[in-house]
Amino acid sequence: MSRYAPTKLNKIAPYVPGEQPRDRSYIKLNTNENPYYTSARAVESITKEVLKNLKRYSDPECRLLVEAIAKYYNVQNENVLVTNGSDEALAFCFQAYGGFGVCYADVTYGFYDVLAHLYDCPVEHIPLKEDFTICADEYLGKKKTVVIANPNAQTGIALGIEDIEKIVEGNAENIVIVDQAYVDFFGQNAIPLIKKYKNLIVVNTFSKSRSLAGARAGFVVADSELIADLNKIKYSFHPYNVNTLSMLLAKYAIEDEDYFKETVEKIIATRRRLSAKLNDLGFEVLPSSSNFVLARTPLIDGGKLYSRLKDKGILVRHFSDKRIAGFVRITIGTECETDALIGALEEILHEKG
Repeated sequence: MSRYAPTKLNKIAPYVPGEQPRDRSYIKLNTNENPYYTSARAVESITKEVLKNLKRYSDPECRLLVEAIAKYYNVQNENVLVTNGSDEALAFCFQAYGGFGVCYADVTYGFYDVLAHLYDCPVEHIPLKEDFTICADEYLGKKKTVVIANPNAQTGIALGIEDIEKIVEGNAENIVIVDQAYVDFFGQNAIPLIKKYKNLIVVNTFSKSRSLAGARAGFVVADSELIADLNKIKYSFHPYNVNTLSMLLAKYAIEDEDYFKETVEKIIATRRRLSAKLNDLGFEVLPSSSNFVLARTPLIDGGKLYSRLKDKGILVRHFSDKRIAGFVRITIGTECETDALIGALEEILHEKG
């Protein structure tokens, strides 16, 4: 850091993204991207005419995409805010409501701590149970902003919609943020609850199930008054926050329902197959409702397994957090990628045996 940086900046530990190496070709199973191509309908929306008009600013209201999202989820346009990825949506939420204090699980999406420090939000970490599940009762009556990643970002374990509603209802005087980047691989979406609860903010992304990680498109669905709060922050920070190409890609991706269902079903089927095979190899696999699995084996440490797989051209994710340091997080890839992963794991375990 420079000598000009204030003390606060020096104290922030920024989020560390998953590796994006360029030294060789890898089977990339480390950042929870969708292994299947972006919707052809979405890609074909980017015409020469669209590209020629990039001389103009993007629509700050993101009207075409807002309308598509509202129609898809059966809400009103004023219930939707489009953002530059879901991370920007989370940043807006922490900036707007984090001053009251925030609470979230001790093992969850690492960006929450970064945002809390950035916006001076007092933090309470609520430990996951021994089986890595969230206990809904521990999130009731918190008198601060509650943040739930559902399914949880590092474990893949989901809370049922009944428990989500219990948490929202149990914090009626405070905001509850449900971050559901992986919800389409689970199936129990909290968005319908915004019609019943004015304190609920549901954060979503096109990065995972819609194969648009590189487009950086996210969105919030909430009561119109909460959307007005977040828009105030957006227009004070970055009015043209989503570019024209990303808006069009996301609009047509959400309208391509058949392709969406096809790829989600493939990922869920591969997740089941991989989990079963890992169990056969002696791994403990947490019950995932996302597009990744968290797994560990007594035969080799998580960090060493990550390194051995990287040596074999396969990238997975390893976290240093004490509670999950023994695990590796494996993104669900294609069937061929999964076969290669299983083969590499068999070789590594054979070497250890």
